[in-house]
Amino acid sequence: MARSQQFSNVVVAGMAHVDAPHVVTSEEIELRLTDTMRRLGMPAGTLTGLAGITERRYWDDGTRPSDAAAMAGGKLLADTGIDRRDIGALINTSVDRDWLEPSTACIVHHKLGLPPEALNFDVGNACLGFINGMALTAAMIERGDIDHGIVVDGESARFVVESTIARLADPSCDRDLFRASYATLTLGSGAAAMLLSRRDLAEDGHPFHGVVSRAATEHHELCQGQPDDMRTDATGLLTAGLALAKDTWRDAVEVFGWNADNLAASFIHQVSRAHTRSVTAALGLRQERIPLLYPSYGNIGPAGLIITWSKEADAGRLTPGDRLGLLGIGSGLNCAMAEVRW
Repeated sequence: MARSQQFSNVVVAGMAHVDAPHVVTSEEIELRLTDTMRRLGMPAGTLTGLAGITERRYWDDGTRPSDAAAMAGGKLLADTGIDRRDIGALINTSVDRDWLEPSTACIVHHKLGLPPEALNFDVGNACLGFINGMALTAAMIERGDIDHGIVVDGESARFVVESTIARLADPSCDRDLFRASYATLTLGSGAAAMLLSRRDLAEDGHPFHGVVSRAATEHHELCQGQPDDMRTDATGLLTAGLALAKDTWRDAVEVFGWNADNLAASFIHQVSRAHTRSVTAALGLRQERIPLLYPSYGNIGPAGLIITWSKEADAGRLTPGDRLGLLGIGSGLNCAMAEVRW
């Protein structure tokens, strides 16, 4: 049985996202890799054809992860109207960090003008970090430690993608290096923020019912990244990830009573077309109930799932009473699934 956390006194009181302003197409990236792709016998359109990603986004030069996270956090504070003095904790879940130390969270805390009493720290768990941040904040609220908490995430793919392009454009690049670096070219930039609150303090909030989670850490070597370089065994990661997702789904079915029909929408971590279709099929989800982000935004790490959800909410495509499934997985491997009632 997976680890289970269930909440009765916590709501999602608000969400916000910010899109990075500069669009970079897959065609543009491939043009910079023309010589390498020809030498390795790879046809034009490989990136779009295999991943289904036509474009992704970059921030302005010099934008740090804390800047992006603070943009989303500032929008969240403005949209919800909550008094900064009431925020009891801020958790930053970005894969990208300004520095090894200090924490990116403390920089965001300062930029948002949060009170000195508010806890602030980073949570790192690859692309699963935001759901982990939600669970930690919800647990603090459920225990009565805080009344309100914010989770933020700001991802910037520019540096690692540009570094990877330079590496792959080098004449020494072989097919093995290209294959191991391919997933890096799917990365995009974006930011998201969420306010979680005590239920009686946010009457219009959306009940956060709980989280189930599992680990399969024997697969920790399938995807390993540094700020300028990420290497991925894409086939191995997909195979192991699907097995872990199936196990976690069975636990979610037991804890939440989920099935394909009673979930109005499923927000999943999106890497590519192949990954999204494989997860959909493996879990028996309804394809039409999975809003897609990856084709125009790429893989935005832990922010992607929340950005997708926030876009659906902003577009008015969610109905009060809808059961929403959040399905995340991060290299390592770790998986978590959570339920929110809209």
